[in-house]
Amino acid sequence: MSSFKKIIFLFIAIICFNPALGQGLSQSEQLGKSIFTDENLSLYGNQSCASCHGMEVGWTGPVSEVNQYGAVYEGSVTGSFGDRKPPSAAYATQSPVFAFHRQGGGLFIGGNFWNGRATGEKLGNPAADQAQGPFLNPAEQALPDNACVVYFVCTSTYGALMDAVYPDACDINWPADVDTQCAPPGDMVYLDETNAELVETAYDEIALSIADYEASSEVNAFTSKYDAYLAGQTELDAMEKDGLKLFNGKGKCSRCHTSKEKKGQAPLFTDYSFDNLGVPRNFDNPVYDTRGFDWVDDGLGEFLKTRPEYAGMAEDNEGAQKVPTLRNVDLRPDPGFIKAYAHNGYFKSLKSIVHFYNTRDVKPTCDDPFTSDADAMLEGCWPEPEVEENVNDGELGNLKLTDAQEDAIVAFLKTLSDGYISD
Repeated sequence: MSSFKKIIFLFIAIICFNPALGQGLSQSEQLGKSIFTDENLSLYGNQSCASCHGMEVGWTGPVSEVNQYGAVYEGSVTGSFGDRKPPSAAYATQSPVFAFHRQGGGLFIGGNFWNGRATGEKLGNPAADQAQGPFLNPAEQALPDNACVVYFVCTSTYGALMDAVYPDACDINWPADVDTQCAPPGDMVYLDETNAELVETAYDEIALSIADYEASSEVNAFTSKYDAYLAGQTELDAMEKDGLKLFNGKGKCSRCHTSKEKKGQAPLFTDYSFDNLGVPRNFDNPVYDTRGFDWVDDGLGEFLKTRPEYAGMAEDNEGAQKVPTLRNVDLRPDPGFIKAYAHNGYFKSLKSIVHFYNTRDVKPTCDDPFTSDADAMLEGCWPEPEVEENVNDGELGNLKLTDAQEDAIVAFLKTLSDGYISD
């Protein structure tokens, strides 16, 4: 790119994306948002990060019909699916770098993805490490090479912004057939060593900008009714107050979903640890169509097996999944919209998952392992856990909550949706 063109592009980027002109985001955050919402960054130009992480539903799965069943979203390639429901992209940037903490009996904390495999060890930020995964995952955006991601970003309508945020990032000598290589069915882009290194650097910068956007006030808004309550701007009603008391007390929820301010930090409603809750299988998950009904999601244990320093602890962590934030847990565009809960989306209502926490170890095992959460509620049973080992039986399973107390906890959870406007 000539110096004159670079100056023009930088000028356009500054004019178009200056936060002072009404965007409300820094240039890096705006770049991350542009990347986050760009469907062209997929093999068939039909899927962006936002396709699975919708703002209107708390930055998780935005299609009610998908959530109603398997809760796993189809990738860019027709018929390709992952094996877990999309976690929330909001409040994920506060997760620390994945590590084993010996205090308290020993806990793995941090990282992103349900099994923690986006550790943050590469880029110093688990959210940035995570952002690099879906672009190249055949079950998600399915691009064949990280060079394709960089090429599409640099030649996009916001390519000038990439150069503004990361000067010279797009000064890469692309081969003449790069468009063909990045088009379906896709192939590796062959670059010399110098340009391959430039691509690696630019790909890291793309991920860091996505993480910057995910850390912005647009994504991590902290504008729930509970935030307003903590700030003394509103009051919780009687049922919500009862729910908060139960959440912090008899319900034991806050042991993992921390609800109190800490050193001036608004509560994140997760401690970023991992737990096996004994969640049943979601047999509507399309993974069973390809891997068969014997497939088991070992969660954290599966990831630990890939790390020699942790492999000896893998068995004790089979079935453990990341403790999600409860912020925006009820955020939905309309009351009839269905959200899915737990790593596999088995639960379809807050009531059912709270009832499961309360009664998992009290009710008998359903005769039919395919029993849905709604049917299990009616029949007074729960299907067997997907992973029977390592189930947490000290903090849930027999909480002795009444039906009214369950409803109070649900009422409190509904105060955690961003966008609250006080009366």
